[in-house]
Amino acid sequence: MSKTGVIMLVHTALHRAEQAIRHWVKGGCPVIVHIDKKVSAVEHAGFVQSLSDLKEVQFSRRYNCDWGGWALVKATQDAATQLLDTRPDLRHVYLASGACLPMRPVTELCAYLDARPETDFIESSTTSDVPWTVGGLHEERFTLRFPFSWRRHRRIFDFYVKAQQLAGFRRRIPDGLVPHMGSQWWCLTRRTLMAILNDPRRPIYDRYFKRVWIPDESYFQTMARRHSTKIESRSLTLSKFDYQGKPHIFYDDHKELLRRAECFVARKIWPQADALYNTFPEPARTPETLPNPSAIDRVFANAVDRRTLGRPGLYMQSRFPTIDREAVMTAEPYSVLQGFAETFEDFEAWLGQATGADVHGHLFAPDRAHFCDGSAVYMGGLSDQPVLRDYNTKMFLSNLIWNARGTHQAFQFGPDDTQSINWMIAKDTNARISVISGAWIIPLFQSRGEFSDIRGEAARLQQIEHAHLKILRSPFAKARVRVVSLAEFVRSPMDILQTIVDEMSGQPHPPLAQIPRMVDLTGLGAFLQDLRNQGMHPFLTGEFPMSLDTEQSAERPPKPYLVQ
Repeated sequence: MSKTGVIMLVHTALHRAEQAIRHWVKGGCPVIVHIDKKVSAVEHAGFVQSLSDLKEVQFSRRYNCDWGGWALVKATQDAATQLLDTRPDLRHVYLASGACLPMRPVTELCAYLDARPETDFIESSTTSDVPWTVGGLHEERFTLRFPFSWRRHRRIFDFYVKAQQLAGFRRRIPDGLVPHMGSQWWCLTRRTLMAILNDPRRPIYDRYFKRVWIPDESYFQTMARRHSTKIESRSLTLSKFDYQGKPHIFYDDHKELLRRAECFVARKIWPQADALYNTFPEPARTPETLPNPSAIDRVFANAVDRRTLGRPGLYMQSRFPTIDREAVMTAEPYSVLQGFAETFEDFEAWLGQATGADVHGHLFAPDRAHFCDGSAVYMGGLSDQPVLRDYNTKMFLSNLIWNARGTHQAFQFGPDDTQSINWMIAKDTNARISVISGAWIIPLFQSRGEFSDIRGEAARLQQIEHAHLKILRSPFAKARVRVVSLAEFVRSPMDILQTIVDEMSGQPHPPLAQIPRMVDLTGLGAFLQDLRNQGMHPFLTGEFPMSLDTEQSAERPPKPYLVQ
C-alpha cells in the first residue's frame, strides 16, 4: 500500500479533476479534496456523487478561495489535518490542484518518495535569492499589510500599499521566522507537516501570514524551513511561468514536450486538452528514469523571447514591441550616413557601385522620401509621400528594411530631415551610423544667400544636429556610431570611407582605388570665421584648416557671399 497521500484543491473543470483523482487512487494514494465554495451547490453535489464509488476519497471543509488569499492556506491546513488524522500510515503528503495531471504512473512517484523517506520537496528561497517575483513587491510582501484582494479591489490595493510606503509603515516579522518563497505545489513528509500544523506558535504565525501578499507561496515554504531536517528546494510538479508571472497552460501540442521532461506531474493542463488526458499517465519507465524538467527549459525560454521580442524587424498586432525591451528593431543591419552626400559629388551612386547596396538619398527629407531608384513607391508599397511616412516614421524604416531583406540598405540623414526617427536608430543594434558633424554648413556655404539668413539657418541646423549627437552619445544608444567633424574628415577621408565600405560589404573590401570627388571647399575656412565674427560659433564643424584655402585658392577663386 502506498505511503503517499494527496491533497487536491479544486475550483473548476470538475470532470477533469475527477479524472485526475481516479489516477491518484488507482496508484494507491488516498485523496482529500477541497472544493472551492464558489462552486455551486448543484455542481458540488454532482461531483461528490461521481466519486462516491471511491472509498479512498474524502472531502474537506470548504472555503471561498481568492487568488493569493489566506483561504488557500487555511483550506490546505484543514485538508492536511484531516488526511494525517485519518491515515496514520502515510509518510508523504503531495499537494496538487484540479489542473494537475500525472505524467507517469503514480506508483513510480510513490516509489521515488519511498526511496527518500526523510526528504521534503518544496521550493523555498529567500526574497534576495529569487528572480521570479513579479509586481514590484519582493520583501515588501512580508513587511506591509495586504487586507484587500489584488484582483477584485486593484485600486484600493494599490492605494493602501502606496499609503503604507509613504507613511514608512513596516510590519514586524515574528521571532523565529525567516520568510521564504516558492511554488505552492509541494510534497512534505508527515513529520514536517505535523510539526507545522502543531507548532505551539502557530496562532501567531497564522495571524501574521493572513496579511502577507500571496501567502500560499510563502507560508509552508517558510514553516518548512523551521521544521524540516532535509529539504530539496524544488517542486515535483512541472509548471512553467511566463515573463508576467502567469502559469503556462499545456495544450495538446505540448504532448511531446511533456513526454521529454519525464516529470511525475504537470500543471496547468487545459481542460479541453483531450490528447493529454487520453495519453497520460504513460506506461511505466525504467526505475532509474528521473524527472528532467531542464530538457524543455530552452523551448520555453525561446517562447518567452518570441513572445516579448518577436522576430527582429517584424511588427504585428499581436506583439507590438515594448520600447524598453527592444534592442533589435529592424530585420537586418543598415547604414545611416550623415554629411557625406553634402561633402562629395554623386556620393550615393559611387557608394552603391562600390558596395552593391541600395543607397538611398534623404529618406526623411521634408519634401519626400528619396528612394535609391527615384521611384514614388518602393518595395512593399512604401510611398515617398512625407505625410504617409511621417505618420509613423519608425514603421516606415522598419518596413523598408524588412521588405528589402538580403540587400544592405543605406540612407542619408541630416538636421533638416524629420528628427522623430532619432531615438529608434540610436537604440537599434542593427544601425551603423556614420556622421560628419557640421557638414550641413557646405550647402549654406554654396548658397550665396544673405549672410544674416545663412547665419540664422546655420544656428538652427547646428542646434538640431547637436541634439541628435547627444542622443547618439547617450548611454541608452546601442547602435554602432562613429562621429567625426568636418575638419577631421577633410584631413583623412580615405580611412573613414574604407571603413564604411567594409562595413556595408559585410567583409573586408579591397583598398579603395578612388573615392568620389569632394565638393569645392575653397573659402570655407574664411566663411566659418565670418560666422564666428557675426556671433554664430559653428563648433560642430571643428577647426577647419585655413591651409586648405591657401592650397586651393591658386586653382579656383573662392565663391562670393554677402556679409552684412
